[in-house]
Amino acid sequence: MCRSVDVKQAVLAKNDDLAAALRADLAGRGVAVVNLLSSPGSGKTELLGRVLAHAVATGVPVAALTADLATENDARRLARSGAPVRQVLTDGLCHLEARQVRGHLEDWLPADTEVLFVENVGNLVCPASYDLGETLRIVLMAVTEGEDKPLKYPTAFGSAHLVVLTKTDLAAPAGFDEDAFTANVRRVNPGVEIVRSCARTGDGAAAVLDRALAARDGAPQHHPPLAPRPHSHDLDGAHGDAPGHTHNHPHPASVPAS
Repeated sequence: MCRSVDVKQAVLAKNDDLAAALRADLAGRGVAVVNLLSSPGSGKTELLGRVLAHAVATGVPVAALTADLATENDARRLARSGAPVRQVLTDGLCHLEARQVRGHLEDWLPADTEVLFVENVGNLVCPASYDLGETLRIVLMAVTEGEDKPLKYPTAFGSAHLVVLTKTDLAAPAGFDEDAFTANVRRVNPGVEIVRSCARTGDGAAAVLDRALAARDGAPQHHPPLAPRPHSHDLDGAHGDAPGHTHNHPHPASVPAS
């Protein structure tokens, strides 16, 4: 068990180093990276398509990577926006890693890009632990998923700079209690902004793009309790600062008792 933990920590530490280098490289080119996390079926792809189309219509240079285990269906859908889009096939891997993002950007990302959206694999567990070099991490959840989802996946919601509630047009039919949802989000990530969205109408797309552009411009951001932070793991699993080394994956949150 100890060996297994050590190997996982080494993998995460290597990813963090690659992510930090990627973030610095893209920031130097004036590019903000937005990492989109959600469960499958949250409406993430449809909303992203709306965001990309809004960006194209308003003259904002954007691009997108979209990840799936198989098929290029989402890339074809997103390309209808008119923005540059590239599919990342993970071949069974349940999350993206910084090395995959860097590899797919080489000789592809347009030079004038200001915001790169990265649609992660539909999963709220593994992707939450992997820094992709993002400037902004957005976690999305549909009203059909239940008000207590933030409590079930505190690492994902607790590391978000922004939370987006999707499919709000279905809130009433689904019996969704938005006040309870908001309270649950605040328990794991106090003070985080929640944006309401509906991909069918386009509501929320402009707000998501605005937050991405603010991140590009260096505007002050929300500091989530599980934001990636510089630290290291000793071989015995203890945490400690490590000069010259960063290990930035978030750690599971402890959800306060009611």
